[in-house]
Amino acid sequence: MRRERILPVAAALLPAAASAAESAPLPYAGSAQVLLGLAVVVGMIIGAMWLLRRFTPGIGRPGPINVLAAAPVGQRERVVLIAVSDTCLVLGVAPGRVSLLHSLPRSVLPATHEQGAASPFLDRLMQARRRDGSA
Repeated sequence: MRRERILPVAAALLPAAASAAESAPLPYAGSAQVLLGLAVVVGMIIGAMWLLRRFTPGIGRPGPINVLAAAPVGQRERVVLIAVSDTCLVLGVAPGRVSLLHSLPRSVLPATHEQGAASPFLDRLMQARRRDGSA
């Protein structure tokens, strides 16, 4: 009696098991889907950064304040030379504090302290950015 009950149930389940085996996903399909999702998210982040840089005023563009030079004088302290219109300021920068050390007219500085003139690498970098249209 038990065999008579088990055989019809097993016969009914056999086609379902065979169709499930045929429709089983490929072993790498899950990995490909994860990588595609990751690529989409990274692309969205890069696009958002580009839009933010493109449409936010003042970011990446020279403005009225230019940092001409900076030099570390301690672990977290540095001296910074900035130009504001036609005045140069020498600032002492420490965590939580900025102090004016000296101010002088911009015309007193030699041409080597102008932005980009002190570093040949910076000059080439700026030229490359201008060619790419990023600057």
